[in-house]
Amino acid sequence: MPVKKKQCLINGQEVLSIEDFYNELGRQLHFPPHFGNNLDALWDVLTTDISGPISITWNCSGASRSSMGDTFEKVVTLLKRVGEERKDFLFIIND
Repeated sequence: MPVKKKQCLINGQEVLSIEDFYNELGRQLHFPPHFGNNLDALWDVLTTDISGPISITWNCSGASRSSMGDTFEKVVTLLKRVGEERKDFLFIIND
C-alpha cells in the first residue's frame, strides 16, 4: 500500500507572523506536543519527527513576506534546506 503524502497548504494572506506559521504548520502536519516554536525546533521536527513524504505549499507568500520581514526569509531558507536534507520533502512557494 503506498504511503500517503502529508500535504500542508499555507495561505500567506492568513499567515502574517511566525506564530501564525508555526500554528498552521503544526496543525496540518500534527507536530508533536514538545514542539518548541522556534527555527531550531522546526528543523528538528521536519527532519526527524514527521515521517514523509511531505509537501508544503505556501500560496500568496508575498503577504507573509511583507508582514514577517526577515523572519520570512529565514523560514523559507530553512524549508529549502529541509528539502535538500530529505528526498521525500517538497517545498513550493507561490507569490
